[in-house]
Amino acid sequence: MKTELPFAVSVEIKGVTKAATFSRLPDALEAVRTAVSHLPLDEDQADFLADLFSPRSADRIARQLLEVGAMRVIAFVGIEPHPIYLCPAPD
Repeated sequence: MKTELPFAVSVEIKGVTKAATFSRLPDALEAVRTAVSHLPLDEDQADFLADLFSPRSADRIARQLLEVGAMRVIAFVGIEPHPIYLCPAPD
């Protein structure tokens, strides 16, 4: 599957970043990886999220956005949840 999508992607990490829009999915994934890398996560969670949003996961994430319309996962900083949202950007 090509990772190019017929829409821009909106990304937000609640409590960490404001929503941002990217015309290309690889750019959106890079932004998530960068933001997550600055969070004080435990090693297992940091590794999991780095793998989840890695460039090799772009096809799987593109399929999720096309079929489901969104991708959501939670990063925990201590006990504080920070939902990570990816979805088609509003027109």
